[in-house]
Amino acid sequence: MSTTSTPEGQQPRPKKKRLAMLVDQRRCAGCHSCSIACKSENNVPLGFWRSWVKGLQKGTYPDVGNFFLRRLCNHCDEPPCVQVCPVQATVRREEDGVVVMYYGKCIGCGMCIGACPYDARFIHPVRHTADKCDFCSARVEQGLQPACVEACISRALVFGDMDDPSSEISKRLASAGAVVIKPELGTKPKVFYIQPDYALMGRIQYSEDFTEGILEYHQHIPSPSESYWKRGK
Repeated sequence: MSTTSTPEGQQPRPKKKRLAMLVDQRRCAGCHSCSIACKSENNVPLGFWRSWVKGLQKGTYPDVGNFFLRRLCNHCDEPPCVQVCPVQATVRREEDGVVVMYYGKCIGCGMCIGACPYDARFIHPVRHTADKCDFCSARVEQGLQPACVEACISRALVFGDMDDPSSEISKRLASAGAVVIKPELGTKPKVFYIQPDYALMGRIQYSEDFTEGILEYHQHIPSPSESYWKRGK
């Protein structure tokens, strides 16, 4: 691990990183290997996702194309989920910029879920706490890549320190026209995309054909409704 210089006699301090992920949509085949690897590595319950792939078909037969977009926590430099957490159960780590959960502190209020503009959080039905992608922090701390990056069959995912000029992600970001989701919000996301389909970059919308799925989704979010917060006003 690289270090920063310190006065003589003092221990050198580890150099801070800004870990980020680049998703090259030109390579993505929509195989969902990344989503499956994520669920397996992090023991994500059935029906819930830390990361997922949105799909869309465009065109008129026979000129029809499939378009995909990998979605996950954006590990923002200015994360709104951290700002709203009443018990500091979700924090942005200073050493690498990764937004992580402290499950022992989380009270399952759901405020972070409502604050996240990327729909990247959910209530874990077993722990009854908020949950989300953490860039496979346990693997990264051991010098490994996140599970999704290793599982990607088309090498569409690149992970590393974006502040390190010699890292692959830093070089790719410098040479490619990468964009982020909803830059106008000022959250400074650290998940970048090359040639994404903009129709897939909005909030998640549920089809009217899956009414039962919508009801089941809302049952797992115990956060109070808007009327609750307006009581006494």
